[in-house]
Amino acid sequence: MNEGQDWIYSDIVKDHFLNPRNFLFGDESKFDFDAVGVVGNPICGDQMKMYIKVKNGKIEDIRWKTYGCASAIASTSALSELAKGKTLDEVVNISAKDIDDYLGNLPKHKFHCSVLGHQALADAVKKYRAE
Repeated sequence: MNEGQDWIYSDIVKDHFLNPRNFLFGDESKFDFDAVGVVGNPICGDQMKMYIKVKNGKIEDIRWKTYGCASAIASTSALSELAKGKTLDEVVNISAKDIDDYLGNLPKHKFHCSVLGHQALADAVKKYRAE
């Protein structure tokens, strides 16, 4: 950054962007998942995949991949932390606002990034329940 420019994100957004939690590195086939949710936004170009492993009706493990900006990466990372260990009903009720609050608020023009993660997770749960 140039002198005089400030980072527009909270420290927790920066941390989740630089140190993403539960990111799926490498080949998806190496993660034993039960369902995957996929979502994309044609306007901004962000794309997300959310992989879930379910045991006894709870998210035992969760991994994700995203093609997106710092807000998309941080939001998906935060969501994965919020979802782990919760029931399927609980995770589908994690809202974009919950993610935004957890991150200390994204800039208004980046709020849609938290919506995408929520949609990808809801899609994964829907596909899991359909099996």
